[in-house]
Amino acid sequence: MNPKRKRFHRLFSGRKAGVLLGLCGYALFALFPILWVGMMSFKSHRDIVSPTPEILFRPTLENYRAILPRSQEGPHETGRMDFLQCFRNSLRITLGALALSLAVGVPAAYVLARLSFRGKEDIAFLFLSFRFAPEIAVIIPVYLLFKELGLYNTYLGLILVYQLITLPLVVWIARGYFEEISKEVEQAAQLDGYSWWGIFTRVALPLVKPGIASTAVLTFIFAWNNFVFGLILGARETFPGTVATLGFISYESVLWGQMAAATVITILPPLALSIFIQKHLVRGLTLGAVRG
Repeated sequence: MNPKRKRFHRLFSGRKAGVLLGLCGYALFALFPILWVGMMSFKSHRDIVSPTPEILFRPTLENYRAILPRSQEGPHETGRMDFLQCFRNSLRITLGALALSLAVGVPAAYVLARLSFRGKEDIAFLFLSFRFAPEIAVIIPVYLLFKELGLYNTYLGLILVYQLITLPLVVWIARGYFEEISKEVEQAAQLDGYSWWGIFTRVALPLVKPGIASTAVLTFIFAWNNFVFGLILGARETFPGTVATLGFISYESVLWGQMAAATVITILPPLALSIFIQKHLVRGLTLGAVRG
């Protein structure tokens, strides 16, 4: 091999290895809090409160047993709220909010992307403005309104108020995907006799299906992680899992192990959803990245 080419090959390999090590280091740095919480969920209370961090320890399922329904055994009993019931509440509320947002937001996004009418951009900005205001700024009037309408501490009320989080995301992200579709494709379908609804359901929607999948995942994560709406507009019967973690904090102690176990369980649905539709997720996130 030519000495210059050999030297270049070594330099390139060294840079590649350096980039790979840098990415691995960054990944470890980014995932370290999750790894630490995962380790904490398998530690005993003594190992968690030890003055020196315990890296090597004997794993235990004590924390996971403690958050099961009617599990009141041991020195770390909570007796505050049923975490698994709150977990089921999160699934009901988040999936309901996601379904409603997709049913309303995807057609709205297509209209805003394809049709031309007066005030279109104002309507689009109105959807986006819902994300500008902090949740705490609107929670008091929403609370009073829900009290009057009988929606306080109901699944329907929480699903509706979650639209302030999920609907703007669906509309704005899906609108970008629809705008990437070539208009010639839709014009050809129109010449074949398709109606507006037929073009949307049979042409446009299948083309942006990966984008809709990625939109659904991102929307699910934002709704799943919400804390304020569930805390103020719900009660013990409808508290989501994010609020249930407060049950492990009291005036006398913090049950770190049980809180870590609850955190690990609440991470599983978004993670499982992302893995399940990973192929569509990658295609959706890169849809429209290359023009030509």
